Amino acid sequence: MAGTRAAIRYAKAVLSLALSQNKAEAVNEDMKGIASTIAQSEDLANVLSNSVVKAEAKKAALLAIFPKLDSISTGLFDVLIANKRVSLLNAIALKYNALFDAHNGKEAAQVTTAVPLTKDLEAKVLAKVKALTNKEVDLESIVDETILGGFILRVGDKQFDASISNKLNKLKREFTLN
Repeated sequence: MAGTRAAIRYAKAVLSLALSQNKAEAVNEDMKGIASTIAQSEDLANVLSNSVVKAEAKKAALLAIFPKLDSISTGLFDVLIANKRVSLLNAIALKYNALFDAHNGKEAAQVTTAVPLTKDLEAKVLAKVKALTNKEVDLESIVDETILGGFILRVGDKQFDASISNKLNKLKREFTLN
């Protein structure tokens, strides 16, 4: 939990610096690349979290993997290495992306369905979510056959569960209580 709070603080500081220098968009792209690379490379994640690996080696690895980053992003590497917090890099990158989107009035939404969404249905869901939140929405579609049918919509910290499995569970609870 302390790591999460620290990641939020670092991400806020980086966003503030990037906004003041009009580099927020470039840093956002850097952070997306960093987050996706760390998520795809278990070896990189292990190196960053390994306390045996020297700080200079971690910095050299990061600069070799990410040679074309903005100066703010490379400056973040220096700060994290100096404070022995480089293991938080992935969390910071993810938090930065979320803060950047919130700053620009964007919200992330997830819709979980039992079958893949058609383009027409996805457009309808996007329009409905945009009308409810009054924000630009990035929709992530997840397929989960266990919900049997219907959908589960998550926008920010709100969730609307209209899945068949949820309705069956409610019925089951009602019958067991009576």
